[in-house]
Amino acid sequence: MNEADQIIAHLSKDPKMARVIQETDFQIYLKPAERSVFTALLESIVSQQLSVKAADTIYGRFLGLFENQLPEPHAILSLADETLRAVGLSGQKTKYIKNVASFALENSLEISEVNKLSDDELINMLTQIKGVGRWTVEMLLIFTLQRHDVFPIDDLGIYQSIVEVYEIDTTRNKKEIRQQLTEIAAQWSPYRTWACRYMWKWRDKK
Repeated sequence: MNEADQIIAHLSKDPKMARVIQETDFQIYLKPAERSVFTALLESIVSQQLSVKAADTIYGRFLGLFENQLPEPHAILSLADETLRAVGLSGQKTKYIKNVASFALENSLEISEVNKLSDDELINMLTQIKGVGRWTVEMLLIFTLQRHDVFPIDDLGIYQSIVEVYEIDTTRNKKEIRQQLTEIAAQWSPYRTWACRYMWKWRDKK
């Protein structure tokens, strides 16, 4: 049994998750992390509170500011704020982009170095950057680094999916609901990332 099959077999021990998997055409594709953590953070900041189409447009213009469309920390910091604003970035996002660039000059964001850190260590490190929150780092852990056991409890799509699939009573206080979500997700460990990816895909079909 290959690793993808092992993940599916483990998640399918939960009957409700097994139904989600059966109803979803998502395929687990395991590959080593290749994408730059630095550029993943930049794109995440650009994309905040924007539609996918708008985010793609602005990020494309942002990349166009750099040779070979490869933003480097020094190059970003050398740009005037007005130049970054001209491609569609807000004043706040301009500051956040430069915060990431400054951080990258002082801390290695190379995949080889980042992979030495646990999920919690990486979250603690990157959330020091103003403009980078826990959810942003969790998305990086899931989609860029492909860590197996991440549970973004504050993601709206995950919350809505679990509430629907597990028929959770949302009239209770938030602390109780959060505790129940955590307990449900615990049975998916050590593959909570993949359970969430199935949940997102399942919700997309609705």
